[in-house]
Amino acid sequence: MNKRQSQILEWINTEKKIEVSSLAERLDVSQVTIRKDLDLLEGNGLIKRSHGFATSGNPDDLENRLALHYPLKRQIAILAAASVKDGETVMIESGSTCALLAKELTLKKDITIITNSAFIASYIKDAPQTKVILLGGEYQHKSQVTIGTLVKQATTNFRVDKLFVGVDGFSVGFGFTGSDLMRADTVRSMAESAAEVFVLTESKKFEQSGTVSLFPLKAVSRVYTDDRIREEMIKVLTDAGIMVATV
Repeated sequence: MNKRQSQILEWINTEKKIEVSSLAERLDVSQVTIRKDLDLLEGNGLIKRSHGFATSGNPDDLENRLALHYPLKRQIAILAAASVKDGETVMIESGSTCALLAKELTLKKDITIITNSAFIASYIKDAPQTKVILLGGEYQHKSQVTIGTLVKQATTNFRVDKLFVGVDGFSVGFGFTGSDLMRADTVRSMAESAAEVFVLTESKKFEQSGTVSLFPLKAVSRVYTDDRIREEMIKVLTDAGIMVATV
């Protein structure tokens, strides 16, 4: 994605609906160029098209959350992907940055992704060289993940080096937090099959707290985030033995 396309995406996310002609005028390019840009953004599931317009989608849908701060999330995903070697098997839980991580991993050779995210499985469906194992269980429509006893049972069949997860918030005394009790319980069961847990999140998540405990500090090995994270928060994490990598 180039700078112009990133700007288009930010405008659409902010304004929700923009005419093609308006975008062409703002950027001083032809409408043909704008349509090509919009085709690329729509192809990546970041916007929706209608005749003469580009629109954002429902912000609660994971597909549309990908579009929010997309360039930053992709940078975090690229950074995290560097920790995975060709031929490796990893677990990935759901979330927009985790979906972008899965996309980056499709560029590597002989990668196997174990996930409870139906969205991620669909998002990388055009990468046949990447093996995907989708954990079955009770389906949550909003988050597009599987949860519950069946997922927990399935995870016992695997042992991987790395589990990548997203979070909804953080508390110094509470650790990493989520917003759904059943989903958090499922993620913790996935962590039992992984040697290390890696968190991918925007720095703003460290300024808010979810309602459900996800992981204590001691359960996480690395955090991939952006450089807007406060220094005092980095100290909290590093003092707990967590490696912090920023973009």
